Amino acid sequence: MRMEVRDLGQEEWKEKGYKMPSYDVRQMRKMTNLYPVWVHFGAGNIFRAFHAAAAQKLLDKGLMQSGITVCEGFDYEIVEKMYWMHDDLGVAVTLCADGSVKKEVIASVGEACILDSENIAQINRLRGIFQAKTLQMATFTITEKGYALNGPDGKLFKQIEDDIAAGPGSPSSYLGKVTSLLYYRFSSGAFPIAMVSTDNCSHNGEKLFYAVKTIAEGWTENGKAEAGFLDYITNPEKVSFPWTMIDKITPRPDEDVEKMLREDGVEDLEPVITSKKTYVAPFVNAEETEYLVVEDAFPNGRPKLEEAGVIFTDRETVNRTERMKVCTCLNPLHTSLAVFGCLLGYTKISDEMQDKDLVKLIREIGYKEGLPVVTDPKVLSPKEFLDTVLEVRLPNPFLPDSPQRIATDTSQKLAIRFGETIKEYMASDTLKVQELCGISLVLAGWIRYLLAVDDEGNSFDLSPDPRLLELKPYVSGISLGNIEGVEEKIRPLLEDATIFGVNLYEAGLAEMVLENLKKLLEGKGAVRKTLREF
Repeated sequence: MRMEVRDLGQEEWKEKGYKMPSYDVRQMRKMTNLYPVWVHFGAGNIFRAFHAAAAQKLLDKGLMQSGITVCEGFDYEIVEKMYWMHDDLGVAVTLCADGSVKKEVIASVGEACILDSENIAQINRLRGIFQAKTLQMATFTITEKGYALNGPDGKLFKQIEDDIAAGPGSPSSYLGKVTSLLYYRFSSGAFPIAMVSTDNCSHNGEKLFYAVKTIAEGWTENGKAEAGFLDYITNPEKVSFPWTMIDKITPRPDEDVEKMLREDGVEDLEPVITSKKTYVAPFVNAEETEYLVVEDAFPNGRPKLEEAGVIFTDRETVNRTERMKVCTCLNPLHTSLAVFGCLLGYTKISDEMQDKDLVKLIREIGYKEGLPVVTDPKVLSPKEFLDTVLEVRLPNPFLPDSPQRIATDTSQKLAIRFGETIKEYMASDTLKVQELCGISLVLAGWIRYLLAVDDEGNSFDLSPDPRLLELKPYVSGISLGNIEGVEEKIRPLLEDATIFGVNLYEAGLAEMVLENLKKLLEGKGAVRKTLREF
């Protein structure tokens, strides 16, 4: 059983329980080449498990004729070593909470491309796609940091400065390359298109718009772009930047899943770690629960994705739904488990959900501290969403997600996952910041985590984070049993609103965080003791 289009007709796939595409894959690829409709940037796990699977549903129903052109603009090896080596096919494995497994061969990728200005054949292909009148939308999963143009000092990164100075001909930054493709679309007829970020971050459409607009402004001001390009970008009837809320847990490809597929007879399953440290495999494992709420702003039309379970609504509803998930009902709980999971030596989120101390903590943060400041988006019930998170999704023992993965880039997440709730409490006439006992403990736990020493006194590797080099000095000299001068050392950190969303001293929460941190630093076992006392 090989992942090749010519092999998909083998009955063995169905005999082993794999759901197969019911459409003509070769014909779909011809249509994708001639009449592109959907481009996606970011060729990772979430794309394969969600977007590509949604497209497959529409193709199976005859509601789409073209597939997706997937592009990778950061780690080209994902396309070279995974998509091209497996005929652009993949296997999606859904790990249900009841222990059942759903397996599907995903064939909805019409073509896979590298977004590289120096690869003439590939960049010309993508330019041709963006010049096509039929193209309706470009979606994105490039992670929140993929939209960043500015460093901590507020200045543009040198790569962005260089791209702006050079113009749209051969940019090197991800967003420079994307904006360049839009420039080719503008120059070929200014056809409308929707640029749809589906990354897991607040106001994702706004972040994408700011990045593209900044680059377009630079090119216009220095005469590198034709007059009218900036007007094209800023006219929502021509180029829209819808906001979205996406939610589906897609951990790193799991060894047990790989073993299961091998036993079925699937060949060439070897995962690859790229030179940029991306772990990729020809299969993806994910949970069954998924949500995608999208602002319905598509000036050139769109596929009927509501037939694949996507919820289309207005921007304010998307915003409320996103805040519900990111600020209260899921992401803060995930980060809480990540921080304390690393400190307590856990390697699976599901195992943490058997820990009564941790469950009590996240239930407190979710139900008691979070729900009071949730605005009901109406399209999803916050209480039911939270119930599903705590009772079905996080405890799923068949979903191999780890606290170490969730702990990645935590410095970039705290402001939205906890800072927004703190702000709501500060602005409330009835709620008091000092009631945020769970959140203050997690913030202290994260600072304790930065020591890279677990609750038994053993060192561990911190998860990747772009601000680690900047953060480590704050905890330098702090050790278990030695809290002398701890407030003086970490005060600048507690005052840093770019980390926490607020100055914790001004918010009235710094003292609680500091006291919790001192408890967590008392010695070996202090983390467990503090959680039990909580």
